[in-house]
Parts: sequence; C-alpha cells; structure tokens
Amino acid sequence: MHETVIRGGTIADGDGGAPYTGDLAIDGGRITSVGGKAGPGHREIDADGLLIAPGWVDVHTHYDGQATWDPILAPSSWHGVTTAMFGNCGVGFAPVRKEDHQELIDLMEAIEEIPGTALAEGVRYDWESFPEFLDALDRQPRTIDVAAQIAHNPLRVYVMGERAIRREPATAEDIATMRDLTEEAMAAGAFGFTTSRTNSHKTLTGDFVPGRYSEVEELVGIGSCLAKFDYGAFGMNSDFDDEEGELAWVADLARKTGRPVWFLIVHGARDPGRWRRLLDGIHAARETGAPVAAQVACRPVGVLLGVGATLTPFSAREAFQDLRDLPPEERLTRMRDPSVRERILKSGNSDAAMDRLSPSRVRAITMWHRMYTFGPDVDYEPSEERCVETIAARSNRTAEEVAYDYIAEGLDRFLYCPVSNYVDGNLDSTRELLLDPVTLSALSDGGAHCGSVVDASMPTYLLTHWARDRSRGPRIPLETVVKAQTSETADFFGLSDRGRLAPGLRADVNVIDYEGLKIHAPRLVQDLPAGGQRLVQGADGYVATIVAGETVFENGEHTGALPGRLVRAGRT
Repeated sequence: MHETVIRGGTIADGDGGAPYTGDLAIDGGRITSVGGKAGPGHREIDADGLLIAPGWVDVHTHYDGQATWDPILAPSSWHGVTTAMFGNCGVGFAPVRKEDHQELIDLMEAIEEIPGTALAEGVRYDWESFPEFLDALDRQPRTIDVAAQIAHNPLRVYVMGERAIRREPATAEDIATMRDLTEEAMAAGAFGFTTSRTNSHKTLTGDFVPGRYSEVEELVGIGSCLAKFDYGAFGMNSDFDDEEGELAWVADLARKTGRPVWFLIVHGARDPGRWRRLLDGIHAARETGAPVAAQVACRPVGVLLGVGATLTPFSAREAFQDLRDLPPEERLTRMRDPSVRERILKSGNSDAAMDRLSPSRVRAITMWHRMYTFGPDVDYEPSEERCVETIAARSNRTAEEVAYDYIAEGLDRFLYCPVSNYVDGNLDSTRELLLDPVTLSALSDGGAHCGSVVDASMPTYLLTHWARDRSRGPRIPLETVVKAQTSETADFFGLSDRGRLAPGLRADVNVIDYEGLKIHAPRLVQDLPAGGQRLVQGADGYVATIVAGETVFENGEHTGALPGRLVRAGRT
C-alpha cells in the first residue's frame, strides 16, 4: 500500500524521452515507482488524460526579500515551480551591516522594481552574514523549496562601504575579503556567486550599481574560491563592453575553477548579431574544456505599459510628471480628461525623467513599432496587426494616440513592448536559443519587476506556447520543454535529488490538464507588505502540485501544506 498513487497519466519524466502512460507512486516524500501499474494507495489521483511531470526548477528568480516573509512565493508557485533559486543579477540582502539596510533595499527597488516600502516592512534583517541569511530562510515555513546565491553588490558594499557605492576600484585586500566571504557563503550552502555588468541596472538616483565597472581582477579573484567546491556556479549579467576580452576571462575562470560560468543572452536590436557571436563563443570555450553556459528566456524580455503599471508610453513626458505619483484610479480619471490627454500628447520628454530610466526602459516607452495591444488571450508573440503603428495607419491616428486611448480604457488594459528577443517581430531566434545545448531556460525573474513585468508564468508558457499552441513557426516537443525546466536546470546547479521522475528522487510532481492549461491575463493587486502593488498572473490547468510528497496546490488553490525548505548546495 503506497501513500500516494497518481494513476494512469501521461508521464514526461524530465529526461527528454517520449512521454509514456503509467502510474507514479510516492512514499515518504520520495518517488518509489514510475510507469507500469502501481499497487493501491492510501490516496489516489486519477490522472487519466492528464500530464505527469517533475516540479519545475526555476533558477532565475528574485525572491530574496519575499522568501523571508511569504510562505507561498506566488506567482511562481501558482505555475508549478517547486524549487526557486534567487540571488541573481548581483543583487540580494546579505551580507549586510545595519547601516546599509536601506542601501540594499534601494538597490533591489531600483534594479528589480520591488516596492521599497514593501521591502522595508517585510525584510526583517535578522542576519548580517550570508550564513545567517541562510539560517533565516531555513526558519521560514514555505510551500516550495528555495535556494540562494551570494550577490556581488551587497558583498561589495559590505566590504568597501561608500567606496563601493562610488564604484571605486577594489584593493587587493578588498578582493581577498570578498573572496573569503564568498567561500564562507558557499560552505554554508550558497549555490554560487552572481554579478551585474550592465547599464540596464541603475540606482534610484540614476547612477550605476556598485559592481557595474568592477575590474576583471576583482571578479576573477572572488570567483577563484569556487575551485574549492564540487558545486556552485559563477553567474553574470553583462553588456559585453569588450566582447572578446569578456569571453576570454569567463572561459579562463571556468577552466581554472572547474565550475560552470553562465551569463545571460538575449537578442537585442542594438546589436542583432551578438547573440550568435556569444553562442559561438560559448561553444568555442567548451571545446577548450571550459564549462560555460547561457541563461535564456522562453519569450521576449518585455515590459507591460499601462495606467496602473510602473510605466506608460508617456511616463517621461513633462506633462505626465504631475500624474506620476497619483494612485492608479486617480491617474486613470485624470488621463480620461480630454484636456489632459491633449496636453500629454503634445508634451516633450523630461530630461530628468529620461535619466532615471535604464536604457531598456527608455526603449520600452519609445519603440512604437514594437508596441502591441495586450488582451486577455495573453499573446507574447503578437503579429503586426496588434502593433500600435499598424492600428494607427488603419484608423487615421498617430501611434501615440492609439496607445493613449487604449490604456485609458481601464486599469486592466496593457500595451506590450518586447524590448529584446523580438528584433524580427517573431520568436524564431528564441527557439534557436532554447534548443541550443549550451543554454538553460531561465530568466523568469519571479518576484521582481512588480509593476511592469510578470514573467513568473514562463514555466507555463514553455508548455502552452512552445509545445502546444505556437502558430507562427515550428514548435518544440513536449518532452524537450519539460526537460528544459526540470533535469537541465537541476543538473546544472547540482540539485541531484530532483528534476526527474525516477525511484528514489524527491517527490516534486506536477499533475497537469495539458489541454486545458492556460495563462491568465495580468492583474494588479496590493498584497505586498505596506500595501505594495504588483502585477500577478495565474493559470488554469495545474490539477495538483506536489512538493516532497505533499500536495501544496489543488486546482490552483493552496492546500495549506508547507513542506518546502531551504536547499543548501552540496547537501542534496
């Protein structure tokens, strides 16, 4: 008699093989049999006509703060994620001195667009060191598992203080101290180190983040400690200012430490050929024995623009500045005033407002040829028929007028601007990136960009769009997209006890109505601490999500079970 039997489903086991029909049995939080006919269970789930898959392992989220107060970790947990890793992009909350608490909150608000008021109320800061941060995470009851990486920006501020904020070069002593603290974090269970070298990451005052121009010697010096471990990775978000040089030191670090080095790749309009060059660089590095990889997104890296969102297409205009800090409902009322509409449409951009925005946000509010109406069908590969310029040409209006009138219809109206991965007006290049063997499907940014992005639904999008629904080009086999967010992500970070449906492994399982799986339209809620606002996006079709053998969600509803825990690297 098994504790739980999932009976008669279509099993995609995470290894990439063709799906097959059978039962799955669970006992003591572990999978005890897969396929064939299992014996009876104290609890049985009828999965006839349903898909059985491993729980999704999402390795690029930003729940660093939310994980300290929120046991649910929605929206990711709504989308079948059973393990979420944070500490990405060089931002986090440890190590930290008391006098720098607000500095790290401001950095997280500026870079990852999480309301600072919510972080100030929600993050208790009952830690200083990174090991103490892990202990704090360990104490929090939770639905799903979490894992953490140590981030460069808080580490640099902790060691260098104001010199880090002024982006001064690190001394040899600074580097040695940062290396020792990273080693300490790794020994305590961190899954790696991450940094940011991109102009897209700015502070609230418009300055670059502390680690933006760190010397290669600093990064290599910190990363060298990874050689002492048989787990952990070095991650980076970079603009590749010196493309050849960056690829060279990345490959050298990977070879010398024997640990993976990964960075982000997107298909951007400013240099449309870069994504291919970077992929070629990774393949070349691997030929020399360097374990280099890339994290890629399964849909455009884009921004939702709306009256209640962080940005509208008019956010930088002089006449809009009076509306910028109003509550969404009041802003909507004002924007519906014909005189306000006329004034905003005729207004020019404010230099100060433009300076506050990152380059990608500037593009998002000015790329009229890549701005699309976004309806309840949740189309992330929109055709030109939805482009505001196309609609303007049909209706004898300007693109600005079309955009303004569309978002002024209500707080549930959004325009979608795919900043990256949509250079050609389709997702063909994204498909190539997803299928390349040196890439990992990631970049959901769960928990981040609360007012303009809600990409935590990416795990569901992989199944619905790429395996089932895509009509504008080739799809990807179901077993491939399941593998991409289970065994591939788990194996890369050494999560050896999950990511597959196999006897002896942790019973993290999704039971899915595959044909009925559907992503909801984004909606605005005020459910963060201090009434903080965020966009959320649910889904239909997750019949059951199981963590360590316990059902945490049934048909989209939390069961109250809290079997999740902190996962420490080297201990799975």
